[in-house]
Amino acid sequence: MAIEFAPRSIPLERRLQTVAVIQWVYSFLALAQTCIILYFVLLFTRFWIISVVYGIWWFIDWDTPSQGGRRSPLLQKSVVWRYLRDYFPIKLVKTVDLDPRENYVFGFHPHGVLVAGAFTNFCTEATGFPELFPGVTPYLLMLPLWFRAPFFRDYIMSGGLIPSDRESASYLLKKKKSGNAIVIAVGGAPESLDARPGAFKLLLKDRKGFIKLAMQHGASLVPVFSFGENELFDQVDNPKGSFLRGVQEKLQKVMGVALPLFHARGVFQYSFGLLPYRRPIYTVVGKPIKVTENPTPTSEEIDKMHKIYIENLCELFEKHKTQYNVPADKHLTFI
Repeated sequence: MAIEFAPRSIPLERRLQTVAVIQWVYSFLALAQTCIILYFVLLFTRFWIISVVYGIWWFIDWDTPSQGGRRSPLLQKSVVWRYLRDYFPIKLVKTVDLDPRENYVFGFHPHGVLVAGAFTNFCTEATGFPELFPGVTPYLLMLPLWFRAPFFRDYIMSGGLIPSDRESASYLLKKKKSGNAIVIAVGGAPESLDARPGAFKLLLKDRKGFIKLAMQHGASLVPVFSFGENELFDQVDNPKGSFLRGVQEKLQKVMGVALPLFHARGVFQYSFGLLPYRRPIYTVVGKPIKVTENPTPTSEEIDKMHKIYIENLCELFEKHKTQYNVPADKHLTFI
C-alpha cells in the first residue's frame, strides 16, 4: 500500500487543529490509564504526599460525580476545543427553542467510535450551545468506570460529564424547572462496533431505560442525530457471528467498554493511524417530545413512548439527511 504523506507546507491553523485532535484522542484512549499509573508511581517517589493528599480529597469528594459533577466554564471555553471543532469541522444545528424552565433527556445517535459530536457540542462551548439554548445546561453521561480513575475523574467532570447510572441522572432531573439536559448516547459502547462510513444502524430497539427515566421525572425527550459521526473512522470488518465480533462482544460484557478495531489517518501521513478523518459533523437537535410525569410507568406505557420517540427520530433524520450528504435512499435501521 502506497503511503500518502502530508505536505510540508501546511498552515499553522491546521497544524494546531491536528494537535488539538491528538490530545483529544489521547484523552479518550489513554489518559485514564496514564492517571492511574501516575497516582501509584508517585507513591514511591519523594512526591508521595501528592497521592496521599489526593486520596483523602478523593474520599471526601466521592459522591460529587453522581451529584451533578463539577464543571469548569474556563476549561469548556478553552481555545483548544475551537481547534478541535474546526478540524472536522463540527456544527450544532438548532431546529426549535428549548424552554429553560424544563428538564430534558437528549437521545444522541449514533454513538460513533469516539462520540466526537456529543463531546464537542455538549462538553465544550466551542459550537455555541449556551447561545443556541440559553438557560439549558447539558450533562453528557459516561461509563461510571472512568469516574474511579484518580485525577481523570476531575478532568472529565470539568466538562460536564456525569456517570451513566440512574442515580446520577435522576439527581439532576429531580430539580424541577432547572433547565438540565441529560445527554445519553443511547446505543452505548456496543453500537460503536457497527460504526463505519455509510452505516445508519442504531442499537435502539430494546433500549428503553432512557424512556423510562424521562417518564419518571416528566422530562421532555429530545432526539438528536449527528450526521457524519460514523464517517470519521474505518473499522476492521466484524460482522455478526464472526470470530472477531464474538471476542469484542465478550470483552464488552466483561470490561463494560467496547474495543472497535478502528483506523483512519496519522499525524504526518493520511494512509493509516488513529486520528479521525477530516470530515464534517452536523449534530441536529430535534423537537422536544412532551412527557407527562409518571413515577411508575407500565411496560405498555414505556413501549408506546418508545415508539413515538423512534418515529420522531426517523422524521428528524429524513428531514435533514439530504442536506447533510446522506443519499435519499438511505434510511435508519434499528437492532
